[in-house]
Amino acid sequence: MTAKLFVCTTCRAGESVVEGQPVPGRRLYTLLTSQSLPSGLEIIPVECLSACNNGCVIALSASGRWSYVYGRLTEQDAPDILAGAEAYAATPDGLVPWRQRPQIFRKQSLARLPPQEN
Repeated sequence: MTAKLFVCTTCRAGESVVEGQPVPGRRLYTLLTSQSLPSGLEIIPVECLSACNNGCVIALSASGRWSYVYGRLTEQDAPDILAGAEAYAATPDGLVPWRQRPQIFRKQSLARLPPQEN
């Protein structure tokens, strides 16, 4: 089963918008999609995750699993984002043990949502 990593491509992360230049969320998405993706992970761009004061923002979700929203991320966090997403994708319920989570997934969680009923 594929886990989905949603990346807000409109996050400005407090930066001013410069005409013709990508915003931080778009740069993070571009960097993540240029990497070798872990098995079982799909990266999906979204135009807004409604956490504008916490950009850059991502979300992890999969059918029957807990979902998470993480914020205050940067391009430098890309390796940890992919490592955390890989650990998430490997779980049957979305619950990665605390010590196995990258630091950013321990400290920068904005929300956790329970699995939807089938």
